[in-house]
Amino acid sequence: MLDTPHILETEPQMIALVRITVPRAQIREVMGPGREELIAAVAAQGAGPTGPWFTHHLKMDPNVFDFEICVPVSRRIAPAGRVKPAQLRAMRAVRTIYRGGYEGLGDAWGEFLHWIDRQGLKPRRDLLERYLTGPEASDDPADWQTELTKPLLTTPARKPTQRPKRKAAKHRRANRKAPKQQTAKRKTARPKTPRRKRTKPRSRSRAR
Repeated sequence: MLDTPHILETEPQMIALVRITVPRAQIREVMGPGREELIAAVAAQGAGPTGPWFTHHLKMDPNVFDFEICVPVSRRIAPAGRVKPAQLRAMRAVRTIYRGGYEGLGDAWGEFLHWIDRQGLKPRRDLLERYLTGPEASDDPADWQTELTKPLLTTPARKPTQRPKRKAAKHRRANRKAPKQQTAKRKTARPKTPRRKRTKPRSRSRAR
């Protein structure tokens, strides 16, 4: 069962992690030991965990799991074996909560991704599962809650165009040309005065 998904903006979060890459068939063999190693290392440094543990799957591959087992911490830890300090970056994402046993997570993700596609959203390759309530809290799988988060691609903001400035410049140039055109029209509108014909002076011989 899925809750209604919603879009949110997350904040950066300090975490500790163990990265694991294994064939799909071995996921159950490595998940438990990796989680125990991570929690023990964080607790030994007095840094938490400060919240539920989660997994960050870096990509979806039908044959290989490439993921990080993570816990939130109160401060940056020192590396200890496979346990490394890190920061989960801020992101724009879609989130929902699945209620039920872990064997239904595959179908839950299929339904969730189908909802994202219907909304016209563009998801990233990675995904996150945060285990809010599990076997450690209840023997009934119906009580288990897993938070599903799918990060979204973000587009860079467009730079403002310079079109308004160009139009203003053209308008100023047009205003500058306008007086010249008006003066030209005025010059053509002036009536031409007829030129007087010059008369040749009479010669003195004829006057005598």
